[in-house]
Amino acid sequence: MSLDAKLKRHLQQLLTVVDEHGTHGPRLLDDAQRLWSRAHSFIQMKLADDVHAEALELSCYALQLPMRQMKLISTGKLGRTNLRERAEQAAELLVSLIGQHIEEELLDRATRILQEMPHRNPMVEEAKLLADALNLDDFGLTGLLVQTIHLARQGDGVSQVIDGIDKRDQYGYWEARLKDGFHFEQVRQIARRRLDHARQAAKLLHAEREEDAG
Repeated sequence: MSLDAKLKRHLQQLLTVVDEHGTHGPRLLDDAQRLWSRAHSFIQMKLADDVHAEALELSCYALQLPMRQMKLISTGKLGRTNLRERAEQAAELLVSLIGQHIEEELLDRATRILQEMPHRNPMVEEAKLLADALNLDDFGLTGLLVQTIHLARQGDGVSQVIDGIDKRDQYGYWEARLKDGFHFEQVRQIARRRLDHARQAAKLLHAEREEDAG
């Protein structure tokens, strides 16, 4: 079952403002819809039983609500706030911005999913699905583009993107993420395939930089 249409419209309105300066754009809404689409595909893959789909969808939208005090990142580091901080803020924003518009049971379920998601072994299956869906966003060309967007927002450019790719491979970042970042082996296999895509793109970026350097 999907979220109520009126509630979804309210969420969409909140997500059209992408930062503290009141900038309007589709980025957060697109990210929320993409995250939910991925999580929904995991449900269809039957990775977990007795999933509360509405609460999981609401959690996906909540995670994209504009965060307070977004932190800038250095080259090679994960392009978002600490996962626990992000989940906690999302739960708080969900209660303060959406709480009066939804049933208490749905709100409680969604906030629990968000609170459980950063744990190594979440107690609810929806939190495992959400964590895997969110972590998969860091892999592949999608992850490379998201990282590029974050770096560009803090003034970095193509060279810093390439340097970040190199540092992650040099320090075994991706191997650690593959080992500890997923609850379901099926999703881990998807991440491996996407990582191959990103590495192919990285080779092309290196080749073009060397060509430009003469």
